Amino acid sequence: MDLDDQRIKEAVENTRIVRPPRQTIATFGLTSIHYYLVTEAIYSGILEEGEETVVREGRVIAQRPRVVTPYYLSQLEGFSQQASRYLDMIIKQQGQNAPGLLYVYKNEPEGLSIVADTLPSVLSKINTEIEEKSERLAAIITGEDALWDVSLLKFIYELTQQSLGHNIYQLGSRGLLDVDAGGVPVDARQKIEELFTKAAIGESDPTEVRDELERWGLFAEYQDRFFALFKKK
Repeated sequence: MDLDDQRIKEAVENTRIVRPPRQTIATFGLTSIHYYLVTEAIYSGILEEGEETVVREGRVIAQRPRVVTPYYLSQLEGFSQQASRYLDMIIKQQGQNAPGLLYVYKNEPEGLSIVADTLPSVLSKINTEIEEKSERLAAIITGEDALWDVSLLKFIYELTQQSLGHNIYQLGSRGLLDVDAGGVPVDARQKIEELFTKAAIGESDPTEVRDELERWGLFAEYQDRFFALFKKK
């Protein structure tokens, strides 16, 4: 293990989810989680007087989990050669149409403040503030200042793991995990219909429809409807 890998491993081990959100990722709709990532200032050890704590505040926005297949993932851009080989392995092991869930997150930082107080004291004050506001979708995380984003990713990973079973159950109970004869999940068909509706009323760009159809290998099936989006009314 090289030095960078060792530092990341240590940062993960030193991450603690002090207060997890009171609910998991919603199966349908967006989930916005207000996080406080609290760390000791990297220079705290050399301060002559007092201690300082860094508070990073922001939101993790989770899109609704999407049902995808190994085939769909293999059509996405931006994967390395190694990742593509891994997907090929999954396709060989599970088949190209085995359904799974894709989680997409966005981090929206809202600010950073340095507080002249100890870390335990700051944690207590933030926790009290959350309780007073009755924020169900708030989280407090501690970690290392230099690798705070590693701590945030660990939080996201654990939240995904905790949400997975419930999300699968809800999707499955509605038949959205079922795959049709063409290898396309019911959930994906519904997503395509939503994209067509939004494009038709001008709420989204038709290229989003095209890209989604191409990822599923469905452009030929829907091409008449797609080109109809450009006809003058």
